[in-house]
Amino acid sequence: MKPRIIGLYLPQYHPIPENDEWWGKGFTEWMNVAKAKPLFRGHYQPRIPADLGFYDLRLPEVREQQAQLAREAGLEGFCYYHYWFGNGRQLLERPFNEVLTSGKPNFPFCLCWANHDWTNKTWQKGNNFRRDSMIMKMEYDKEDYVRHFNYVLPAFRDPRYITVDGKPLFAVWAPHHIPDAREFIDLWQRLARENGLPGIHFVGHTDNAGKGLPGQAADYYSADKAKEYYQAVLDLGFDAVMSSGYRRAVALLQGKTRMMWRMLSGKTFAPTYSKMDYSRLMANYYVPEDAGENIYPTLLPQWDRTPRAGKNSEIVVDSTPDRFQDTVERAIELIKQKEPEHQLLFLKAWNEWGEGDYVEPDQKFGHGYIKAIRNAIDKFE
Repeated sequence: MKPRIIGLYLPQYHPIPENDEWWGKGFTEWMNVAKAKPLFRGHYQPRIPADLGFYDLRLPEVREQQAQLAREAGLEGFCYYHYWFGNGRQLLERPFNEVLTSGKPNFPFCLCWANHDWTNKTWQKGNNFRRDSMIMKMEYDKEDYVRHFNYVLPAFRDPRYITVDGKPLFAVWAPHHIPDAREFIDLWQRLARENGLPGIHFVGHTDNAGKGLPGQAADYYSADKAKEYYQAVLDLGFDAVMSSGYRRAVALLQGKTRMMWRMLSGKTFAPTYSKMDYSRLMANYYVPEDAGENIYPTLLPQWDRTPRAGKNSEIVVDSTPDRFQDTVERAIELIKQKEPEHQLLFLKAWNEWGEGDYVEPDQKFGHGYIKAIRNAIDKFE
């Protein structure tokens, strides 16, 4: 059985009234992608899409093309970021809603609740000089949990919805941000059973450096605490962990002195850009605990946030399809002893162009990253 690779999918690439108000009429993140500038010799910017162009996710033919590319790569499906802020407030919901109601593309999917505030730090403000720091704040309460469940129930019932152990997979990006996570999970599990489902397979995202763990400082240098960090998510009631090693890998690559300066200065991540070699970064990305039965590691193809953050960013250099294939092969090796249902990897991400974190075809590498995933899968089949 081939590994289950699910691509995290950003539904941002279409105009919405809120972005018109906050960032200017017609804004989508393509504007930042297109205007990005190289900061040093050989810096790969701007990154220009190839096959799909600067697409608009309101177009069903674009979504069909994306699904076909994902099939070419060997992905099982997409995991759509789901922006639910409480009290029925949403953003960027149109692409997934149209996928759900139209039945097309006929390609598996699941949801990841992106439960974080939106501030005007999301992207550079450009000509928008509004001082508001909070654009859309996350709010939690039990009544809203019921409203939220009823909203996603039609998706859970869709035959395309991805399941683990027969249960629909629902990921949560910031599990520790939910003030009563166990109450939330228990309620949804009960509602699922009352609506004829066997339950829900909850997956909580976390860094193996413990970033965001309540009451604890992040330990960026020790792999020994990864088990503790993962267990903290499971103790909230989650069935599994989506693990990321990026922050720890950055810290190990850049060294304690530089990281200490950043923490003391209040600029934990890059007051100015810093370059990191992809292969050296990924050498520290995974930990032995990622081989655990209920741990689902992530795949990082590239990383360069300069379209969003300008100079205040880390820039991963010398990522190539061949080097990414090595990453995929290593990750598959980590998970291949698990039960087939749990041989699961999250591609982070399918189309995060504003963070330079994507596998969709671009003008430089074409289908290279898509072929890299397929090549790695084929080696293990």
